[in-house]
Amino acid sequence: MLKKLNKENMGTSNLGWLESRFHFSFAEYRNPANINFGVLRVLNDDIIHANGGFGTHPHENMEIISYITQGEIKHKDSMGNEEILKSGEVQYLSAGDGIYHSEYNASSTEDLKLLQIWIVPPKRGLERLYGSHRYTREQKENKLLNIVSSQEGNAQIKIHQDVNFYVSLLEENKSLDYKIQKDRQVYFVQISGTSAINGIDLNDGDAMEIVDEENLNIQAINDSHFLFIEMKKA
Repeated sequence: MLKKLNKENMGTSNLGWLESRFHFSFAEYRNPANINFGVLRVLNDDIIHANGGFGTHPHENMEIISYITQGEIKHKDSMGNEEILKSGEVQYLSAGDGIYHSEYNASSTEDLKLLQIWIVPPKRGLERLYGSHRYTREQKENKLLNIVSSQEGNAQIKIHQDVNFYVSLLEENKSLDYKIQKDRQVYFVQISGTSAINGIDLNDGDAMEIVDEENLNIQAINDSHFLFIEMKKA
């Protein structure tokens, strides 16, 4: 089953310094019928304007992955981590029994764009984790790059939950195939450009829930940047 999710039907917010598109219920967007997709609880498509950001705030028992698509983000947390991450980098944080952090646009002139993704961990109180990794453009050009996996997986970034994140920069008219294992499902996000997923077009900002499918065929209608998350079927 393929369920296309048009960006026009997603929740939105504009706080002046922050513009967000919510794929699931979050903040002032509340939809009891749209809380999660398996262990995927939050996926926010954020634009943080120059000098804007989130002040120090807590998290617990959640695994948070940030994929930066434009600009730079400045991170600081209660575990002593402090760094600036640039476009193309991936940051991960498993909050365990509690962590405080802040996140700001490091630029005084340019917008910061990122996907903030929250994954429910397999159980409460797991070890806290933090790190980041910068993948090169070449690693994801016209191929699928596994950027996040479980501890048993092969990605540079490993979290506690049994998930895999993939990204690609796919040139116009090129295609990729992905085999979905039994009892697994996929959430697909079109970051920019247009792709056809098993024959259904997704434009930038659109998403798709994919359940009970064995294969994905991804065809770039034009130059395309996308991310998808595969996980155990709910």
